[in-house]
Amino acid sequence: MSELKVAVYGVGGVGGYFGAVLARAGNPVSLIARGAHLQAIREKGLRVQTPKEEFTITPAAASDNPSDIGRVDIVLVGVKAWQVPDAAKAMHPLVKPNTRVVPLQNGVEAVDDLTEVLGGEHVLGGLCRIIASIAGPGVIKIGGMEPIVVLGELDGSELAGNARALLEAFRAAGVNVKATPDIQAALWEKLLFITAVSGVGAVSRANVGEVRQSPPTRALLQQVMEEVAAVARQRSVRLADDIVTRTMVFIDTMPKEGTASMQRDVADGRPSELEAIIGSVVRFGMAAGVPTPATQFIYASLLPQEARARSV
Repeated sequence: MSELKVAVYGVGGVGGYFGAVLARAGNPVSLIARGAHLQAIREKGLRVQTPKEEFTITPAAASDNPSDIGRVDIVLVGVKAWQVPDAAKAMHPLVKPNTRVVPLQNGVEAVDDLTEVLGGEHVLGGLCRIIASIAGPGVIKIGGMEPIVVLGELDGSELAGNARALLEAFRAAGVNVKATPDIQAALWEKLLFITAVSGVGAVSRANVGEVRQSPPTRALLQQVMEEVAAVARQRSVRLADDIVTRTMVFIDTMPKEGTASMQRDVADGRPSELEAIIGSVVRFGMAAGVPTPATQFIYASLLPQEARARSV
């Protein structure tokens, strides 16, 4: 297998981890970061701490300017959801005719944001499940859940070219990765999960173990998931009939101390992905004529805090 040139645009927990494992497997990976995080990566490399191991990679290049990186085969988009439109405009220097750009954000709107700027031929649907954060400048910390990546063409076709090469590169790097013929359903399955876990976790200020153990918050998790499923189906997304049951089973297997990234941002008073996760379900529900009372309650409860964080 030939080398796959990868750029990671946004080296937070998600982009940092997946870029690091691809680099460790021998792929030339360049990192686009900023501030003290970028400086630490340039000086000492990017360090990854997981429950099983710790390792450091030296990127092929590290910069805050995509023009310093040049054209690549794959762009992994690791910025927060609300930053995707601006990132798309800035990543043109990375893109050649066969470059594939893979959003790994929470929510379901990043694909459209990237397609609008770069064209659908460049966008490969993607999602991940991972507990990851920046532990300090140049350091990524991974929680106890096994990281998973799902890739899929927007038109349902089989992966080919650089998309197929990325799947194989992830496998060679030891990542649990799979291809799906219905990436929209996969994205909505994740939205159903993350809306419930991050929303209920944020309003209750509790970790996943506390949320699932308390009967009222467990019921709230289920109600939110039922609402997201109803919105998805009204939008002709093909979700499995047992998706809520299966997702609750998955939540019951998560590390009890786990929290969602949106929840951590809310708790720390930082701008969060509230609009991309909770707000999107409310907007889509209103447009589809599907009631979402529990999700609307969570959105309304967190909106003043979000406005305050963004006014600083």
